[in-house]
Amino acid sequence: MDTRDIPDDVPTSARVYGWALGGKENYQVDREFALRTAPASPESVDITRQNRLFLYRAVRHPVVEAGIRQFLDMGCGLPADANVHQVAREFAPDARAVYVGIDPVVLAHARALLAGDGSTVVITTDLRDQEAVLGHPEVGRLIDFDEPLAVLFLSVAHHLLDADDPRRVLRTALERAAPGSHLAFSEIVCSDPVRAADLDARMGAAGIAWQPRTRAQVDALLDGLDPVEPGLVNVVHWRPDPGQPPPAPVPGELTPFVGASRMGRDFREYGGVLRKL
Repeated sequence: MDTRDIPDDVPTSARVYGWALGGKENYQVDREFALRTAPASPESVDITRQNRLFLYRAVRHPVVEAGIRQFLDMGCGLPADANVHQVAREFAPDARAVYVGIDPVVLAHARALLAGDGSTVVITTDLRDQEAVLGHPEVGRLIDFDEPLAVLFLSVAHHLLDADDPRRVLRTALERAAPGSHLAFSEIVCSDPVRAADLDARMGAAGIAWQPRTRAQVDALLDGLDPVEPGLVNVVHWRPDPGQPPPAPVPGELTPFVGASRMGRDFREYGGVLRKL
């Protein structure tokens, strides 16, 4: 997919996600879509922020406990607080990262953030085309597949349709990576078929690819990898750390939906960290 195929008059998941994190790099069409969709999936605001907090812990673990120094972030989203390279360098100043994205707004802001940083780059490549990602010269420059690395697919796999062969997309980099490499993963899951179909229709009407899955279906995509304790769970429960840095405040328009994830519905961000043995 060429970035020219992503106009600024339709919403994108990256910009909607960034707005829920308090980001400013979005358009009215993104905010309107978020507000129009939120009543049907009010947990989404909490889920977005819970996933961002999970990112911090999912990056810290391979750096601190596995000694990993290289990161490949697939579908990176807009820069926010505690980006992957910033978290990694908090614990290992020599960490390096490659961000993969296609939204032109994401790319512009990421490149501005990373200007002059030769050990962190953002590349314009569709994550579904793993051969293009792994063959990119910047990946070749910064990622050594003979050494363990961490691959991140955080809150993007629900945008992979079955026709995209998500198992292949999620595993290609790991298959080439050295043993001891890690996969940090999260995906929105829903076991209520009525809600899943409704959200699928809303996303499709906005031109956003969406594939609702259950926890069992996600487990099947990741079988054969070794989950780090506590395994695949609601990301809120993956090694919670009340002392970690919080995200920016929620935009005022979205505050009525804060706390909706406590309603107990099976609509949540499901994930964890897994190892290649």
